[in-house]
Amino acid sequence: MGLTMIQKILAKAAGTSSPEPGEIVEARIDTAMIHDATGAPVVAAFREIGRSRVWDPDRVLILFDHSIPAPTESAAWLQKILREFATEQGIQNLDIKAGVCHQVMPEEGWVYPGAVVVGTDSHTCTHGAFGAFGTGIGSTEMAAVFVTGKLWFRVPESIKIIVDGSFPRGVFAKDLILYLCGKLTAEGASYKSIEFAGPAVEKMSISERMTLCNMAIEMGAKAGMIEPNEVVLEFVRSRARHPFEVIKADPDAYYSETVAVDVSDLEPQVACPTQVDNVKPLREVAGLLINQAFLGSCTNGRLDDLHAAAKVLEGRKVHPHVRLLVVPASAQVYRRAMEDGTLRILSEAGAVICNPGCGPCFGGHQGLMAEGERCIASSNRNFKGRMGKGSEVYLASPASVAAAAVVGQIVDPREFFA
Repeated sequence: MGLTMIQKILAKAAGTSSPEPGEIVEARIDTAMIHDATGAPVVAAFREIGRSRVWDPDRVLILFDHSIPAPTESAAWLQKILREFATEQGIQNLDIKAGVCHQVMPEEGWVYPGAVVVGTDSHTCTHGAFGAFGTGIGSTEMAAVFVTGKLWFRVPESIKIIVDGSFPRGVFAKDLILYLCGKLTAEGASYKSIEFAGPAVEKMSISERMTLCNMAIEMGAKAGMIEPNEVVLEFVRSRARHPFEVIKADPDAYYSETVAVDVSDLEPQVACPTQVDNVKPLREVAGLLINQAFLGSCTNGRLDDLHAAAKVLEGRKVHPHVRLLVVPASAQVYRRAMEDGTLRILSEAGAVICNPGCGPCFGGHQGLMAEGERCIASSNRNFKGRMGKGSEVYLASPASVAAAAVVGQIVDPREFFA
């Protein structure tokens, strides 16, 4: 029996031959990331262990993205702890302005095929879009990584999702992953790796692949992974900080489940409060009034996403009762959107353009809501109180977010792409 992608990557990182699902392995870590919302507890746990130096400062990355610039004194204090720790440890890879960690890491070459990437953030699974094993870990686990450069994993079983067909106009990868979240449910892939494959995935852009892998965690998965094609490899070759090896699943690999989806008839989807797997066809909630629209996050804050929104918003105005917040995922995305005129289109339509970062996604700052208000967002979670106590969050594609911002209510975005 052959091996899946994650079995092969963990085998290489652990120096073993063919680990079986359920087996415990100790794997070498290629990249370890902490950010301003989770980093201080890692530093505290590291000091409690008693070691004086991290195992390899060149493989540790500290990013400020959740609350930047610091909106509170406590946020500023946590960031100060990380600045001082970076100086003490000789960690040069400290960035306070680049943007969302999961966007910045591949842009800066920290993610590449076959790598084992850990971060103190659950959406580290995004990096499977580059053929890496990316997963979120806890603060004490990261402290152990800082000391040893290794971490144990239970080898996951894998689910294969085969996607066929071509997306209709106005339907996107975000609609697909929302549909899959509804189909598999929030626990349907618990501690499993999801491999996305098939003709439709092969044709996807890097941005779309990242959207799929980003929300694997919303189905309970340990990782979401896609075999890199030549487009991905071209992106990685000019950036990768270390040599890499492309790792693919064997043709006879075992999967605990195989799911087939044809996107040719897929329609826009929306995840309704207060669970990500509470997914419905968007038409079922069309007409619902909104107060806020949020375009951004590690799921859908990339240039492709801004372009989709700009297509809807060009020559139109945001509804007077709606606040449209646009938070580019990174400084690179921000600059490119500024250079190609996308930010001008969004701004002229009435959007508020914020600095790169996580923004209101996790309820930190840059646009929280009051009780009783409703937001449609391109982000990845809609839990109770996520963006403000007593408020509601509906998850949808960037096009659906932009369309709702124009009309003032949830509306099918396909009419803007006719």
